[in-house]
Amino acid sequence: MVAKSAFLRVYLPADRVGYYPEHIRSSGSGRVLTRGSFGIWDEVPRDDAFITEYDGRRFVCPRFPRLRMLEGLIAFRNTYPGLTASLLVPERMAEAAARELERIQAGGPAVRSHILTSPWHVPLRWFAAFTPDEREIVDPGTGCISIRYRALQGDAMQRLRRVVGVLDEAGFEDQVIEQVGDVISWLDAFPPDALVELDYDEVATLFPEGDLVFDETARDVAASVEALSKGDFERAGEAYAAAASRWAHAQSISYAN
Repeated sequence: MVAKSAFLRVYLPADRVGYYPEHIRSSGSGRVLTRGSFGIWDEVPRDDAFITEYDGRRFVCPRFPRLRMLEGLIAFRNTYPGLTASLLVPERMAEAAARELERIQAGGPAVRSHILTSPWHVPLRWFAAFTPDEREIVDPGTGCISIRYRALQGDAMQRLRRVVGVLDEAGFEDQVIEQVGDVISWLDAFPPDALVELDYDEVATLFPEGDLVFDETARDVAASVEALSKGDFERAGEAYAAAASRWAHAQSISYAN
């Protein structure tokens, strides 16, 4: 089964980005799967870009599909320890992917992944980069409404850093804090006036339309963080549980796969 995925994207102001052809989403009902030396790939392989308008300005998000495929393969292998890693991704394949990735990255500092992908669900830590009023219900033209959040990188970074401080002060384990820190490290490579977008994309199809209309996950996450900052652990737990329960079904598909 091909995963339905949500995305966290970074768009740069168009006047600072070279020319990229605009990415055209497939209008068909199915995906075209391509088999290559590193497995099966379901994205158009050309280096095009998502292009959008925000607050009267034009922004560009290069896709770099080959770069992201190689990064994803290596990250997937590193997730599993010992022999399991080699069974899932043989060492020879991993070494070849690492060499190709190094060659691509040698093209310059601008060659970096502008997109994080999450199959079957939106990680709750992504919502911490946004405020509830940045939520938009959108019609992507697929016959199903979806949700997206947008904010400037400078605002998103400020919010995420506050979350790290609150979690640290509340005594959370390093592993939990590091998950938010990883998002900060990734965003830190981009300028403060870049546009950050959380897009439910095809993950939205896992929910009835009525549930999407009333989906306020960012509000629940913000309420949990605010309660933690005041030492109200009971309220923080309730708000976080509301967000987690909303995504429990979608996240369970991740484990099933």
